[in-house]
Amino acid sequence: MKKHLLLIANILVVVSLFAQKPSLTKAYNCFYDKDYDKAKEQIDLCAADEKLSAKAQTWLYKGNIEFLLANREYSEKQKNESYVIRYPDAPVEAYDAFEKALSINPKVEALDMMEANEALKQLYPYLLVRGVDQLIANDYAGAKATLAKGIKSYEMDKPQYPMNGDLYYYYAFALESLGETSEAVKYYQKALEDGSQNPYVYAKLVEQYKAENDRQNVEKTLATAKAKNPNDVSIKLLEIDYFYWAGDSVKAASLLDGIDPQSLTTADEMVNMANFYIKEKRYEPAEKLLSRANRVSPNNFVILYNLGVCSYSFSEYYFNRQNQLAIQGGAKSEIDAAKQLSDKYLGDAAGYFEQARQLQPNDVNLLNTLRAIYVRQQSPKADEIDALIKQLEK
Repeated sequence: MKKHLLLIANILVVVSLFAQKPSLTKAYNCFYDKDYDKAKEQIDLCAADEKLSAKAQTWLYKGNIEFLLANREYSEKQKNESYVIRYPDAPVEAYDAFEKALSINPKVEALDMMEANEALKQLYPYLLVRGVDQLIANDYAGAKATLAKGIKSYEMDKPQYPMNGDLYYYYAFALESLGETSEAVKYYQKALEDGSQNPYVYAKLVEQYKAENDRQNVEKTLATAKAKNPNDVSIKLLEIDYFYWAGDSVKAASLLDGIDPQSLTTADEMVNMANFYIKEKRYEPAEKLLSRANRVSPNNFVILYNLGVCSYSFSEYYFNRQNQLAIQGGAKSEIDAAKQLSDKYLGDAAGYFEQARQLQPNDVNLLNTLRAIYVRQQSPKADEIDALIKQLEK
């Protein structure tokens, strides 16, 4: 009986090995039947085979299969956002396969399949989507490699679907995230040349030129931004930031008054405008904007920290008011009311700073402010924060 079992097991192994034998014919038949999942299984076996991997036809098949998988996947994603992409790297694998096919035989072709050169020119939309997904996952090196291929694809011919600078913008962002600043600037510029209307492109360029103290290019970029986007609030905020940076706070404040806070729609815009109000020590409108931003984008360190700053300034105002009334012999009810408001806003400030601390527990500036608040409140938490600051300073 044992011998029979061993014989059956050996037969199953042989059958399994035979079934998995790489075959270009099987891969093509699955492709022709539009069973692209099976086709991928078969062509990946061929690509891993020493003899078949040397054939241009193998890589042409693989490129076509991966291309159609990418097309299917992203089409499904467009219809249904909850669709989980099974082959996220299909666009990259298609690109690499087509390039390899051409390197082996520039004239390779197959019935009912795209030629490698034609297919390469059409891959950029899929490579863009894949690169952005990698950026979202903080895989900047992967995004850089993917988007570089997307740019090559895009520049092979006049693109059928203009990207309006998006490929260059996201590639530049990947470069900047990897510390390749000078290269990033080049591609932010290319994004503009490709017709980008994205305010973040201008913001990134202005930021880089400011870091280089290149006032001429800052002004040139701003002029272009205003000409192309005269009513864009984010560009107006960018101009205000420029005047603060250039030392003309009067002009900056004048432009700030020309913006209706209700016109702001994104948390970034609200935070930027609130920061300008804080510069002007106009804490009430800053607090209103930051409260809106907090509803739009909760658990944001900058928003919570600046809400703490506003509440702390309100507390200081009423604390000084309380002392002023006491010196001037004001009514006890007024003094008590000022004290209650000062204490209330101090507690609010501590709450916001503690929420921010959950996000960045080792921010020393935040911890110093919290220590000062707890000292004023005569809270034992002051000693706890003090010990933490000393530990971090070591």
